[in-house]
Amino acid sequence: MTQSRRMLVLRAVVEDYIRSQEPVGSAALSKERDLGVSSATIRNDMAALEDEGYLIQPHTSAGRVPTEKGYRYFVDRLATVVPLSEAQRRGINSFLSGSVSLKDALQRSARLLSEITGQVAIVASPSLSKATLRHVELVPVAMSTLLAVVITDTGRVAQHGLTVSAMPTADDINRLSGAVNEQCNGQSLSSASETVRALGGTGFETVREASDALADAFASMALDDRANELYMSGTSHLAHSRSLTDLAPLFDALEEQVVLMKLMSNLSEEPSATGVGVSIGSESHTPELLHASVVSSGYGRSTSPVANDSERNETSPDQDSTNEPIAFVGSIGPTHMDYAATMAAVRAVARYLTFFVSESGSGD
Repeated sequence: MTQSRRMLVLRAVVEDYIRSQEPVGSAALSKERDLGVSSATIRNDMAALEDEGYLIQPHTSAGRVPTEKGYRYFVDRLATVVPLSEAQRRGINSFLSGSVSLKDALQRSARLLSEITGQVAIVASPSLSKATLRHVELVPVAMSTLLAVVITDTGRVAQHGLTVSAMPTADDINRLSGAVNEQCNGQSLSSASETVRALGGTGFETVREASDALADAFASMALDDRANELYMSGTSHLAHSRSLTDLAPLFDALEEQVVLMKLMSNLSEEPSATGVGVSIGSESHTPELLHASVVSSGYGRSTSPVANDSERNETSPDQDSTNEPIAFVGSIGPTHMDYAATMAAVRAVARYLTFFVSESGSGD
């Protein structure tokens, strides 16, 4: 479909249907929109859009409503996400800046995003496979067991038991942990595994067994692609936006966390001009989400500021860009959701979490 008046008619139908959730007629568009043509011309355009699969007419006497194809065309033409207002950004910063830990920030983000969109919000904590090592502590807990307490750059804490045939001396344990923290800080867990394994033959023979066990633990953690936790908020909003026949499968979908994680993670990693991925209805290939849309964005390590971004000021924490997503934040709602507003809210929260993770990882 060319960029034409017909496209403007489609956009108007989508926007009006999102606002009213009632079929949109040509007379209403002619009266409320300045399209520069008569109601009859608009009606002909709407009929053509229906023939092309962008609109449907629920009843003969009713107006038209968008199809998945119509929503997709609309979303794809959102070249830029409508910026949040200054008041909205201040509200996000104020609410999330009180976070005392990564877990607290993720929980707050889910609650806040749900309140902004009136939909279900899901926020994933980072998986170990995408973390880098910040600190490790080795603690003897039994005659033949050391506990490795691993802290990553995202603030996540993981524990792993290391079995040894003979417990090293306290001095040797401290020497090993000191060397690991000095040489592996900032490395991925897979790289840290290789570094630690090499330590066993360079003056650390007395703790070779412990260093090999620690290297194995790092390697195992590096293969863990699972999010530590999913934080969800706003399921009560579903009762106000969906018919009873749609509620049961959608709740089933929310229970299938592995499916949601895969879908939202894939969406957040897809390149997009808006930095936000959107799946509409059947595009998710998940029957339970047939009448729902999913909006997701990655958050992670920020590496460079966004230049000339008019929606942010110089000091806004969501100014940083993300080039390496380590987890996602997203929203699930009806296919007639307000896509522009939802995409803006998801992106704003994702960028704040990017800032939070980067600050946490800096050790400040």
